[in-house]
Amino acid sequence: MFTGIIEAVGTLDAIARRDTGARIRVNAATLDLAGVKVGDSISVNGVCLTVATLGNRVFEADLTAETLARTTFGRRQAGDRVNLERALTLAKPLGGHLVSGHVDDVARVQACATDGQARVVTFQVPDTLSRYIAAKGSICVDGVSLTVNGVEGERFTVTLIPHTLGATTLDLLQVDAIVNIEVDLVARYLERLLTSSGTRDP
Repeated sequence: MFTGIIEAVGTLDAIARRDTGARIRVNAATLDLAGVKVGDSISVNGVCLTVATLGNRVFEADLTAETLARTTFGRRQAGDRVNLERALTLAKPLGGHLVSGHVDDVARVQACATDGQARVVTFQVPDTLSRYIAAKGSICVDGVSLTVNGVEGERFTVTLIPHTLGATTLDLLQVDAIVNIEVDLVARYLERLLTSSGTRDP
């Protein structure tokens, strides 16, 4: 589990494609890897990845074919910047919201506008995800916990404050950019509970 509060912005040093997936090497930049070991989880642009090898400020992780197909990693190239967060611990403040690191799908940037020092960004999601997104609810975009400003059909809008723009890769967003999306876990569990209660025998 993660919080969606980005700890560092790293760089994809390499992507080695394979028949059934890929292996990536990430330069973790300022991310503290002192307590990280092989087998631990790190969120990379919102995707929960298992550390396969670990070096000085560098780690490698494997991507399955499913991950490449469902996330933006199928389009990523060496040199791209990525948002990084270590797994949540009981001693870590929950400053964002509970994020699983299991990306639901990708969304496309439809519009970007400046609002003082902030940016207002509108995304379009697949129709299968729109029902989970609510105004003033939480959503995870490329690993970043954000508050939804408004929803209209398959589009939702967020405001990126100066701190978020400076501490994440979201400052790079432009129209037609593709991002990883994870909807709020609470919305998914509520739907499951309501569906189950509606089919249960009295």
